[in-house]
Amino acid sequence: MLTPRILLPLLCWLLLSGSGQAQHLQPVQWAFQAERVSPQTYKVLLTATMDSPWAIYAPHTPEGGPLPTTVTLHPNPMVLPQGGIREKGQRQQKHDRTFGVEVHYYRGTVTFEQLVKLRSPVASALSGTVEFMACDATRCLPPQTVAFTIPLD
Repeated sequence: MLTPRILLPLLCWLLLSGSGQAQHLQPVQWAFQAERVSPQTYKVLLTATMDSPWAIYAPHTPEGGPLPTTVTLHPNPMVLPQGGIREKGQRQQKHDRTFGVEVHYYRGTVTFEQLVKLRSPVASALSGTVEFMACDATRCLPPQTVAFTIPLD
């Protein structure tokens, strides 16, 4: 029979080992790269790959909904963004009872593309951050911010 002297440390160990695993949960992996499309123009690709059944939310999530994915580019006088960021992936939509709005989200893989042009033909870099929130059917993780620097050479 388990005595309180043995049971209490065992319960504490079980609780702490479970919370340790939750802290290291990383269901979204990011990859950053640039593809040259002309001598001074690049297509910058920010790709999120989500473990199943995790999802991240689209940048244009309705007011009152979950945290949308936000890409912020740091100013660089040598790099001129051309147009806005485009989303490439299987965008899904459903009414979420928790938030009370239609949510737009991605599962599997989504790529955010930004076309940029260099002011002159010299090596440079584009840096910024991606802020996102990952959720599955039963929980959402706290929002995360990932910094990136992508060489343009």
